[in-house]
Amino acid sequence: MSTSENQPLYAPREPIFPRRVKGFYRNLKWWVMAVTLGIYYLTPWIRWDRGPSLPDQAVLLDMANRRFYFFWIEIWPHEFYFVAGLLIMAGLGLFLFTSALGRVWCGYTCPQTVWTDLFILVERWIEGDRNARVRLWNAKWDFRKVRLRLTKWTVWLLISVATGGAWVFYFADAPTLAVSLATLSAPPIAWATIGVLTATTFIFGGFMREQVCNYMCPWPRIQGAMMDPETLTVAYRDWRGEPRGKQRDPNTGDCIDCMACVNVCPAGIDIRDGQQMECITCALCIDACDDIMAKIGKPRGLIDYLALSDQEEEAKGKPAKKLWQHVFRLRTVIYTTLWAAIGIGLVFALFVRADIEMNVAAVRNPTFVTLSDGSIRNIYDIRLLNKHGEDRVFHLSLRSDEILRIELEGTAERNVNVPANETFLQRVYVTARPQDAASTQDVVPFRFWVEDIVSGERAYKDAIFNGRPQQ
Repeated sequence: MSTSENQPLYAPREPIFPRRVKGFYRNLKWWVMAVTLGIYYLTPWIRWDRGPSLPDQAVLLDMANRRFYFFWIEIWPHEFYFVAGLLIMAGLGLFLFTSALGRVWCGYTCPQTVWTDLFILVERWIEGDRNARVRLWNAKWDFRKVRLRLTKWTVWLLISVATGGAWVFYFADAPTLAVSLATLSAPPIAWATIGVLTATTFIFGGFMREQVCNYMCPWPRIQGAMMDPETLTVAYRDWRGEPRGKQRDPNTGDCIDCMACVNVCPAGIDIRDGQQMECITCALCIDACDDIMAKIGKPRGLIDYLALSDQEEEAKGKPAKKLWQHVFRLRTVIYTTLWAAIGIGLVFALFVRADIEMNVAAVRNPTFVTLSDGSIRNIYDIRLLNKHGEDRVFHLSLRSDEILRIELEGTAERNVNVPANETFLQRVYVTARPQDAASTQDVVPFRFWVEDIVSGERAYKDAIFNGRPQQ
């Protein structure tokens, strides 16, 4: 039997224990972590006054009433194109940043990266830095190992519960839901959501870590289509570092093979082997290598953000391109233009949308009714939407080349009181009188108008009046 036949199809995961590192990129990641986690945990508690009949939570996904609130913006179900536009902008933004700076999203702001960083920080606080964690991993189970592991897992679990708990606050009034959770009276869906997110955060951030990026996330495989030789990404200047060797050997490059870049990598790869799918471009290897270069008196930047085309030019002794030359090129300009165009379109649509809307549905069974006096009547269901935070009175009318009358079911007037932020269904009768019905065409186009009595704002919908077929 050959050696390959003896090897298992799936190898067990080799644990990775990243070493602590200091530097510009590590500090940048701390700031990104603090800002993103702060936004995530605090946003549901921000208040925004919209009036007495509307929720005062600044960001709220009100699934029960099918409404999305974002500060002063209110999105209704029929305005889902705003959400679709934002998703398209997010995708184009991801393409843009990947084309310019590689997997910068993965390395700094991806939730998996942020929470894994936080979990590693807790692990380092409790179990020590890399060497101490390696020794603990290889040690036999004793009281100390059990105590440290249970302490670490407990803190991880508390973070995971807070993660799941913060998520459900986006879908209900945060203070009210917090009280119901504390009194164990929250709805089952809230508990189920917290449980699922707690479990996934605990497992993904604590135990799977880089495996989520390598095996579950599709982006590492897609990024190849988004990057080109002009993309700035974390890379090793092999022309300068090779051949590796001790510092005292004059025939070797700047790399002294200290393994500092490998020991700080959360993915456990060696950046000196070239571009790899597992690299999330977190740039911690840059900080580690710069620290070593400073200690041995060599120039920084052996590992740095650079483009493949620059490395080839530098190896020939030519200067690298300017930063803006890599960022502003045809591909990134196209992505930026598309991204900006969609954003401008959404902002324009947001500001020109009406605060009142109407939909008209003709009752076609039958298409028309002949009354006892010879009048021809058509029936319509008009759905009025009041987007204001207070009740409004809407006035209904119609405009036609023919003589048509409008009547509202349940009232002798043409005014309708529509509650705040609600849809109101009103049945309407449109009639051609006997003296007019004889001359009325088979099909008469006309227009329904609705006017807000308070603001004077108007909206309309075109409709068709079905008359008596001409003999």
